[in-house]
Amino acid sequence: MHLPELPITASLPAIREALARSHLVLGAPPGSGKTTLVPLALMEEEWLQGRRIVMLEPRRPAARMAAHRMATLLNEKVGDQVGYQVRFERRINRDTRIEVITEGLLLRRLQKDPELSDIGLVIFDEFHERGLNGDLSLTLCLDVARSLRPDMRLMPMSASLDGKALAEQLGAVHLETEGSSHPVQIAYLGRDPRPEDRVRQLAKQVQEALRAQDGDLLVFLPGKGEIDNLGRLLNETVPPDIELLKLHSEVPAKEQDAIIQGGGARRRVILSTDIAETSLTIEGIGAVIDSGLNRKPRFDPATGLTRLQTGFISQASALQRTGRAGRLGPGHCYRAWTEARQQRLEREIRPEIQDADLAGTVLELAGWGIKNPDELSWVTPPPGAHWEQAVELLRQLAAIDSVGRITAAGRSMLQLPIHPRLAHLLISAKRPDARQKAADIAALLSERDPLDRVARETVGSDIRVRLEALADFRERRSGSDFQRESLRRIDQAARQLLALQTQDTPAEEETLSPGLLLAMAFPDRIAKARVPGSTHYLLCNGRAASLPANDPLIGTPYLVAAALDAGSKQGRIWLAAPLGHDEVEKHFSNQITEDRELEWDSQAKAVRAWQRRRLGALTISEQNARIIPEDDTAGLMLQQVRSLGLDLFDQAPALRRLQARLGLLRRYAGIQDWPDLSDETLLDQLEDWLTPWLQGIHSLKRLRALDVVSALAPLLDWEQQQRLQALLPETYTTPAGTRRAIEYPAGEDPVLRVPLQEMLGAQQGPVLADGKVPVVLHLLSPAMRPIQITRDLVHFWGNAYADVRKEMRGRYPKHHWPEDPANAQATRLGRRRSRPKD
Repeated sequence: MHLPELPITASLPAIREALARSHLVLGAPPGSGKTTLVPLALMEEEWLQGRRIVMLEPRRPAARMAAHRMATLLNEKVGDQVGYQVRFERRINRDTRIEVITEGLLLRRLQKDPELSDIGLVIFDEFHERGLNGDLSLTLCLDVARSLRPDMRLMPMSASLDGKALAEQLGAVHLETEGSSHPVQIAYLGRDPRPEDRVRQLAKQVQEALRAQDGDLLVFLPGKGEIDNLGRLLNETVPPDIELLKLHSEVPAKEQDAIIQGGGARRRVILSTDIAETSLTIEGIGAVIDSGLNRKPRFDPATGLTRLQTGFISQASALQRTGRAGRLGPGHCYRAWTEARQQRLEREIRPEIQDADLAGTVLELAGWGIKNPDELSWVTPPPGAHWEQAVELLRQLAAIDSVGRITAAGRSMLQLPIHPRLAHLLISAKRPDARQKAADIAALLSERDPLDRVARETVGSDIRVRLEALADFRERRSGSDFQRESLRRIDQAARQLLALQTQDTPAEEETLSPGLLLAMAFPDRIAKARVPGSTHYLLCNGRAASLPANDPLIGTPYLVAAALDAGSKQGRIWLAAPLGHDEVEKHFSNQITEDRELEWDSQAKAVRAWQRRRLGALTISEQNARIIPEDDTAGLMLQQVRSLGLDLFDQAPALRRLQARLGLLRRYAGIQDWPDLSDETLLDQLEDWLTPWLQGIHSLKRLRALDVVSALAPLLDWEQQQRLQALLPETYTTPAGTRRAIEYPAGEDPVLRVPLQEMLGAQQGPVLADGKVPVVLHLLSPAMRPIQITRDLVHFWGNAYADVRKEMRGRYPKHHWPEDPANAQATRLGRRRSRPKD
């Protein structure tokens, strides 16, 4: 076999030698020929023992074109010694030696043949892209090689990967080859464009490249929308001899292949997503214009939803894109960002496993017998929250049981090359008409909405309208609102999905509505209107969602949200179908729970009991019930105390006195070993001291009347209670024999309000806490009005009292106002004494 001389050729002996004894991580520059020459060079190696080479590609176009090029080098047709398989397309026979497949297809093969008995080498091309299926395939293949097939070899390849670190993880040889790619001159912008100006900036760079460079131009954009916008701008400015082409996942495979192969008479400007970033050499490219952006799915385990997010690429991706311009000769790359921005880019592509919905991964591993991700060796372990969310979804889909074992339904789902949601939808349909409807719905969910954004606003989110349009398309009477090309792809996908469904299952008797079929795929997104006629819905998983204004489905009591934008507060429903209450009751009865629930009635200011039937977060039905002794109302009552504060109690004044007395001991007496009865501490520890007193209390009225001081008493032991009373008594016995209450204002000294006559004969005022806490005396007139406030009774008797006596004798002549109060006999108010003789 004669192979062409390419940069990788010189390294082929080292590659052969390394693989003869170990796994290999191969680093090779873009354009070195690793994708086409390496598999061909290894096809006859003795250590393969006649087994096949399987090469994984991240994208379908790359798989098809790599197989075509290798077959061409062998002067054969695709499907002979070199073949490929992508979703719904297979060009492989029993004599094929090299299979080029997309990453997910190897997982199907692993489930059917865990030993991969006919495979001797698995090549992971462009592994730097770190797709979820690529990571999972490498993890499982490594498990196979270590436990069942020590003779099988693994070889990740990339031009921009930390190969040394990966080789250490795999126990592999690391080999970096030198390339002779043509030089590419890189041009940066002087400043980063504003987001709203990026497409116009790219149009300027395209114009500049057309003037300054030769050959075709390849423009990288994040998605179809940006491609369409730039295409409209360029249609107005580029010369008519320039051919504008679009390259993205929705372009039919034949058109993709034609663009990649090139050969047209006119100069081309190819507007592409990252579908052209790696593996493919697009013929005729002389310059690359790179937006620096891509659009990737990001999964939020808190919502269970995946959202496409646009962001900057990594330095590794920028290198790959630049390399597209240096495959066939010296090239140029125009980057739509600054050199400063380049330095801030992430070094490598973020592994998809860190941001992906892991439902398919967890199901694959359940079929493999793996319940815990720690049982395997990962290049990047899956995030725990993503894993747990996937487990919960698979349980709802009946794909795994309560302990994580795969079920019979799960094994059936595993045979279908689609997301577990759609797989469960397909296996749930038994009758022929239901199978067709299920395939149509699954296809609609897999492909782009056949309505454009403007038409979507008018037609609304109802999937039944799309199904009717698909039926019209098949009868060749498609409506003007729908895009025929989208309907064609949906029809094709539906036929392929229908062919995957088994026919040996018993037929169900009832007709399954689109809403019920959707619920089989999205049981966690069954939604109920918050109030009748509302646009706002609550999903079964507890998230909020809303329909667009004027959507025809507004007012539907129940619906299933299939396409849902994961907003920060509530998602927007883009695709849905109505679901009947009776359908929920019948088909989800095993998931409906019945509970007795207690809640606070703010109007009645009391606890109310309800018997509720729930499907997840949705209340299916409810009925008011009586409070019974077994109801634990304490938690709700504690919430009221925390909400209203301790002043809600009728005994709040007594509580405040107790708090103030303990505060005085800390402030004056330096006693710190007393319990902290501050509001903050008491509210924080409500469960400990108040719960035992809440038995039978379930209204605010009874809560207010609770003896809160007695509830706090156990916080002070008997000795502390006695000591507190001795140091800071609640009353003071006056010289007249009366007991007057001592007031304890918060944060202030104690106050004793007492008629002056009751303090006659006192040599000094009261002092508490072993003489450390003075009492502020409010000496009162017979009318109980303050006539003097003092902390020093002795000073008052000897100084100010004479003036007070003179004034008071005139006002209250019948009361006793002695000249020598310190030595006079005290008397109680209201009890007259004979005036002493002068």
